[in-house]
Amino acid sequence: MQTDRTGFSTRAIHHGYDAAAHQGSLNPPVYMTSTFTFETAEAGGAMFAGEQAGHFYSRISNPTLDQLEQRIANLEDAEAGLATASGMGAISSVFWTFVAAGDEVIIDKTLYGCTFAFLTHGLPRFGVTVTPVDLTDPANLESAITDRTKIVYFETPANPNNRLVDIAAISRIAHEKGAKVVVDNTYATPVLTRPLEHGADIVLHSATKYLGGHGDLVAGLVVGSTEDMKQIRLIGLKDMTGAVMAPLTAMLILRGLKTLELRVERHCQSARRIARMLEEHPAVERVHYPGLDSFPQGDLARRQMSDFGGMIPFEVIGGKAGGIAMMNRLKLIQRAVSLGDAESLIQHPASMTHSTYTPEERAEHGIAEGLVRLSVGLETADDLIDDLMAALSQHNAIAAE
Repeated sequence: MQTDRTGFSTRAIHHGYDAAAHQGSLNPPVYMTSTFTFETAEAGGAMFAGEQAGHFYSRISNPTLDQLEQRIANLEDAEAGLATASGMGAISSVFWTFVAAGDEVIIDKTLYGCTFAFLTHGLPRFGVTVTPVDLTDPANLESAITDRTKIVYFETPANPNNRLVDIAAISRIAHEKGAKVVVDNTYATPVLTRPLEHGADIVLHSATKYLGGHGDLVAGLVVGSTEDMKQIRLIGLKDMTGAVMAPLTAMLILRGLKTLELRVERHCQSARRIARMLEEHPAVERVHYPGLDSFPQGDLARRQMSDFGGMIPFEVIGGKAGGIAMMNRLKLIQRAVSLGDAESLIQHPASMTHSTYTPEERAEHGIAEGLVRLSVGLETADDLIDDLMAALSQHNAIAAE
């Protein structure tokens, strides 16, 4: 594990980079090259054989990506990291590395829509058994896990309804059967939760979201042991998906990491205020926010998270039609998928990010048809509250007619 124990933001800005080794450049250079030259043919052969360190082709490694991989590994308290072209590239590269026909995967029942589609519609086509389980109760994993289980996979908090999974409890059960625990940490970021510290084996991110933080890139990151990252790099990434991050994208994420802690603190601060306002509003039926006293997993949230995040799923009067009508009345908050940006974004999961679930699956997996998902941005919180209050007050008046 990492030995650099300076503060989070210090490491997010400085870890692994020596300006003196790059002609004094304050920021790491962007190596826009597809291939690398060798001093001798023998040196090239040694690199391909893994006998000599060095970069030889950017689908395998690149100095700019290497800097990013070192930094995210440090922030997640991991041995090594791996950069990919998207969050789905990260997920698929992990699974194609560690599962094969005849294996079994256990997943939490509530996941991001594209993840759910890949795992439940894609993997079974290749002979992998995928079993959705409610992992909020570890006893359900005890009942479902078998000797064939290779991976236990979940998000915490889960997209879109903020359900939490006890990482430590699930990891203990999975490891007794020899299964790897893979956690999507996109919502929490390493600022709020570091799953490896709770026993997980592999952590992944859609770096498109909070890590990049500005809505201008698509990327994924994976961290874990040195050996696991080596396997994913050479099998899942190199041979199976080819989902390679571009050097310029790596530079943008490195820039985003410099302000990650500050941004997440602001997201959380504003979200706490907005969640309390929403819970008290008569047009709102339910708010799913870990920082509220009404959140059923509050004890776990306080034990596993240092703060409660910037995501607020909530349900308004009128179900799906009511939620969509309220969204359409917003003036400042933007109607868009994705999350973790400077701009506040709102979307309707059942018709957008989680439309890959059937209506029956959404009902079974805890995704209400009327749920809307608010990603609280970095705007002045009072302005966001005013925008929501105006839309909800009009909604409440219409509902009362």
